[in-house]
Amino acid sequence: MSGLLALLDDVSAIAKVAAASVDDIGAAAMKAGSKTAGVIIDDAAVTPKYVQGFAPARELPIIWRIARGSLINKLVLLMPAVLLMAAFAPWMVWPLLILGGGYLCYEGAEKIVHVLMPHDQHSGGPDGSHDVKDPEHLEEEKIQGAIKTDFILSAEIMVISLSAIDAPNFWMQAATLAVVAVLITAVVYGAVAVIVKMDDVGMWMNQNGSVAAVRGLGRLIVRFMPWLLLALTVIGTAAMLWVGGSIIVHSLHEMGWHMPEEEIHHIAVAYGQQNPGLEWGITAAIDFVLGFVVGLFLIPIGTKVIAPIWGALFGKKKEAH
Repeated sequence: MSGLLALLDDVSAIAKVAAASVDDIGAAAMKAGSKTAGVIIDDAAVTPKYVQGFAPARELPIIWRIARGSLINKLVLLMPAVLLMAAFAPWMVWPLLILGGGYLCYEGAEKIVHVLMPHDQHSGGPDGSHDVKDPEHLEEEKIQGAIKTDFILSAEIMVISLSAIDAPNFWMQAATLAVVAVLITAVVYGAVAVIVKMDDVGMWMNQNGSVAAVRGLGRLIVRFMPWLLLALTVIGTAAMLWVGGSIIVHSLHEMGWHMPEEEIHHIAVAYGQQNPGLEWGITAAIDFVLGFVVGLFLIPIGTKVIAPIWGALFGKKKEAH
């Protein structure tokens, strides 16, 4: 009997340790996930465009396939690479974060420049057109394009999350990254699914509502959705520049160049008048401006140097297929 009680006591102790570990993983995952807010918002704002032009019945299957590809990106391709880097080359984290922050600044600044100075854009194949006679091919092309874009954003999410994780061992680090990957994917693509289908819900309410209030709400939803997408685009762009600038400044601090972060902190404290909310707002505004300046600097490099090289390398492969 005493042996059984001792066994139960051991099981109870193990359960408490396991519960504490799960709680630690959850807390670390929430902390790491919060650092990726700008990337998440932009991901949610960008993804709906990949289902535009398709029949309503195909929207959710397309989103599910993109979400599944995103999970494969994060869990199968990126997480092992990130964990290996953390174990054997931790010094690479900060340069990679600067590279990722620069990409966010480039994307955000390019969107603002495009609004202020519109220019022609071509999408689809090498000639700038889609094969409208083959919707299955178009759908597959859109899905693969979305998964490739997601890979870049997912890489940024995983590296940012890794830098925010303070785990005592490898397995806790891996578990936290896995939780972050699953939660962020569920949040982003769950939100995208809701956004994409809300106009259909509004149309159904307008056409089938038995009460005038329900029909009116349906019409309101349909009219509101374009404004919601526009708001998400604006918020996502601002978040990209703010987060991108913040990542670059903090990464430079971690690499030994403390001046930018310290100067921003001094300005925020001086003008924030000991108000934490105002200090945060001033810091975010400065990071936003720095991100925009960095993005403007990177736009000609991206369009005149990187894009032609990328097109030469991968455009020919695409044509060959």
